[in-house]
Amino acid sequence: LNDNLSTYILTLSGTLRSPKMNFHPPFLMLMPVPLGVETEEVITIIPQDFIRQSRIKVKVPERELADGTRTCPFSVKFPEGQDIVFSSDGTVNELTCCISFRSSKPVSLLGEVVFIDEEEN
Repeated sequence: LNDNLSTYILTLSGTLRSPKMNFHPPFLMLMPVPLGVETEEVITIIPQDFIRQSRIKVKVPERELADGTRTCPFSVKFPEGQDIVFSSDGTVNELTCCISFRSSKPVSLLGEVVFIDEEEN
């Protein structure tokens, strides 16, 4: 710098954490109900290590019935929004999610409800 030929070495280090979500409760078991009746449970999503605002998307399982038709008996709602938002102190707010099930035909299934962010994580 300024015709000074001294050598400067700058070492940088850091840790990159992948964003993840924890759920409370960690699994969901919906009660059996009569045909056409909805059952619903509320879960809390706890985002961790997100560095920017993100919007959560959900993929729910489909099921093929005995008559060959496909159905998606699950629905997912975010009553307070599905955006991961940082509060003024830098923490990430939890999300409330309602998962419901209703079917007009007999069906039972074990499946995954997949929560992903905008970057498909």
